[in-house]
Amino acid sequence: MISQTLREYNQVVQRCKDTFVKKTSDYGTAWRVLRLPSITDQIFIKAQRIRSIQDKGVQMVEDDITSEFVGIINYCVIALIQMSIEENAEITLPADEVERQYTKQIEENIKLLTAKNHDYGEAWRDMRVSSITDIILMKLYRTKQIEDNQGQTLISEGVEANYRDMINYAVFALIKSGFVQEV
Repeated sequence: MISQTLREYNQVVQRCKDTFVKKTSDYGTAWRVLRLPSITDQIFIKAQRIRSIQDKGVQMVEDDITSEFVGIINYCVIALIQMSIEENAEITLPADEVERQYTKQIEENIKLLTAKNHDYGEAWRDMRVSSITDIILMKLYRTKQIEDNQGQTLISEGVEANYRDMINYAVFALIKSGFVQEV
């Protein structure tokens, strides 16, 4: 089952990365001006839209839910890249550096996925996509609280762990939604 999960996970993140690279080609690294709380809020908007559509059963804007989950993944990667780059680094990053950073962050997430899937026995496969959305929103509220506390926690993991978990949950939602092709 793990090899199936890794295959599906890699298919999802490759499609997300393709979108990210193309948008980098279109927009450059304009996202570099965003502070972490702004990135968190952007992810929140996407997750809230998904939940709203799930609750209402109807959407009025053309972008589908899958594109919002892709956006959650890509904005979480942006946050992780921002956290790994020095504050005074240039706003404009070369496209090959952005792609390298994206790959590096996803490789870290695959390590997390593998460890958690071992311990939890792929419980996510029995979850509803709507529950996954709720968990992403919960992690966003946690992240916002940590940010409001200037990153200080007493016992909890920090924002990086929450961004990483959100990536994995969004990937799971896309797998469950049929975003990957059967091989």
